Amino acid sequence: MYARDAASIATPIGLVRVTGSADRIDAIEILATGGATSSDAPAILEALKQLESYFAGRLTVFDLPLAPAPTERGAVLRQGIVNIAYGSTASYGALAKAIQSSPRAIGQACARNPFPIVVPCHRILGAGGALGAYSAGNGPITKSKLLDHERPQGGLL
Repeated sequence: MYARDAASIATPIGLVRVTGSADRIDAIEILATGGATSSDAPAILEALKQLESYFAGRLTVFDLPLAPAPTERGAVLRQGIVNIAYGSTASYGALAKAIQSSPRAIGQACARNPFPIVVPCHRILGAGGALGAYSAGNGPITKSKLLDHERPQGGLL
């Protein structure tokens, strides 16, 4: 087992803390308080760099060495969520149908998602476009801020 390390950065949605080792990311948290911290673990440094680029509007797809999902089914659910493109959304039901799962399983995967933002469960909406729950940060407030961040700016109404 590798030694775990952590570092954090300030973002528009609060402090984002990345935990992991030299070669992989184990968790990402959106925290209410705290100050930025540093690390010298390459995987963590890369995660912070990509998160900064995401919030600066320069990155739309993450490429990070995430800890594997605990089960094969979990990996399928995670990949289904990752496949929802930046600036797009999907309903729990539509995603469930696309990956031959159930909306409840999608909801549980989102609730247990250890990588908010990077595994973008904020892009999954309830039936009829309802915002729905969000297990990271300040819940639906954070989810709404992330969706607003990804929404095209300056487009015609």
